[in-house]
Amino acid sequence: MDLCIQGAEIWPLDGGAPREASVWVRGDRIAAVGAAPGPVRAERTISAPGLICLPGLVNCHNHVAMTLLRGYGADLDLQHWLEERIWPAEARLTDRDVEIGALLGCLEMLRGGTTAFADMYDHMDAVAAAVDHSGIRASLARGVIGLSPGWQRSMAEAEDLCRKAPRLAAGRITAMVAPHAEYTCPPEVWREAVGLARRQGVRLHTHLSETTAENAACRARHGCSPAAFLESVGALDVGVLCAHAVHVDVADAARLARTGVAVAHNPVSNAKLGSGIAPIDLLLDSGVRLGLGTDGAASTDTLSLWKEMSTAGYLQKAVSQDAAALPCGRLLTMATRDGSAALGLDPLAGSLVPGAPADFILIDPHGLHRSPATDPDAALVYGTRDTDVVLTVVAGRVVMERGAFPGIDHERVRAEAVAASRRLLGGG
Repeated sequence: MDLCIQGAEIWPLDGGAPREASVWVRGDRIAAVGAAPGPVRAERTISAPGLICLPGLVNCHNHVAMTLLRGYGADLDLQHWLEERIWPAEARLTDRDVEIGALLGCLEMLRGGTTAFADMYDHMDAVAAAVDHSGIRASLARGVIGLSPGWQRSMAEAEDLCRKAPRLAAGRITAMVAPHAEYTCPPEVWREAVGLARRQGVRLHTHLSETTAENAACRARHGCSPAAFLESVGALDVGVLCAHAVHVDVADAARLARTGVAVAHNPVSNAKLGSGIAPIDLLLDSGVRLGLGTDGAASTDTLSLWKEMSTAGYLQKAVSQDAAALPCGRLLTMATRDGSAALGLDPLAGSLVPGAPADFILIDPHGLHRSPATDPDAALVYGTRDTDVVLTVVAGRVVMERGAFPGIDHERVRAEAVAASRRLLGGG
C-alpha cells in the first residue's frame, strides 16, 4: 500500500454522521476505507485523529491564468470590465505569463483543497504545463471567440488539445471545446464547435445567460434566449458545461435539464460584476446538475471554493427569503460529487469509496474562527478557510501538506507572477 490516512473523521455527503476510519491508497485509487485490506502496511502513514477527511473540491469554471489580473477592473460591470480592462491586457499575454499565472492559481487551489478544475483560456499548452507541474487534475478547453478572422486557428488549437489531452500530466487532464458565448460566436462558429466536440467525443464549455444585456441582445439577434440558441445549433445534444445561467427562465431550466446540461454556479463573480443571482432553486427543482466555480481571479479575487460555498448559501437564503434554501449538505455535494460529474470525471470521483480516484483532503477543524462548532455541518461550510486545509491528495500523491508543495518553491512562483503582472499592467 502506498499511503494510509489513519483515523480521520470521514465526512458523509448524504447527511449521515461522520465516522472515524482510515483511508488506504494504492497507486492513484482508494483501496479501502476502514480496516486495512489484508495484512499490508503503507509506505507512508499520516496520523489524522480529529481531522476531517473530505473528497477533493471541484472548481467547475475558471480562467486560472487570470491570477495575473487579480482584482483588475474592480467596480466595473461585465461588458466594460471585459472591453476596457481584460481583453486589452490578455492580448499582451505570453506563453510564460500564462504558465506562471496558471501555476500560481493551481497552487492556490490545492492550498484550499481543490483537486480538480475546469478551465477555458488561451495558451492552453502553458496551462497544461502548470497542471502537470502542480499535480492537480483539470479539464482544459481552448477558448474560441468567433468575432475575429483568427477563430479558425483557435478551433484548430482546440482540436489539437482534445487529441493530446489523454497523454498529458499522467492522465490527469481531459479536454472540452469552448466556444466563449453566444454573443462572441456566430452560429457558424458554434456549428463548427459542435462538430468538433462530436468528432472528439468531448463536451462543450461555455458562458450562458450571465447578464440581462446578454439575454436581450440574443433575443434581438436570434429571437430566442441564449439557451434556446444553443439548442438551435445542436450544442445541447453533445453535452455542455454552462457557466453562470444567472438569467434563465422556467423554459430554459427545463431545456437544460432535459438535455443533461451541467451548470457551474459562480456566485462571487456574478455578485461582484453586478450580473445578478442565479435562480438556484429553479435549476435544482428542474433537475439541472449544479457545480460550483470561482471564475477567474480577475473577477473574484480568490480561487476559494469555500468562499463560493458560503456565498452561494448566503445569497440564496437572502434572495428567496428562506433560511432553509440551499442547505449545507447540498452545498458540499455541489462542491464535490456533482462538480466531478459536471466535468465528466470518473463515475466514482467525488466519493470516499474503494475504487474511487484518490483525490481527497484533510481539514483541521480546531481554528479559533470555527470553535466551538455547535453545528458541525454549518461550521464546515460557513466556517472553513483555505488555510484550514492541511493535506491535499490528488491521484494518490500528496501535492500540498501544511502550506508546502513537494518539489515546488511557491515563493518563487509568487514572485515571478507578481513581476509578470506588473509588466503586463504597466506597473513595472
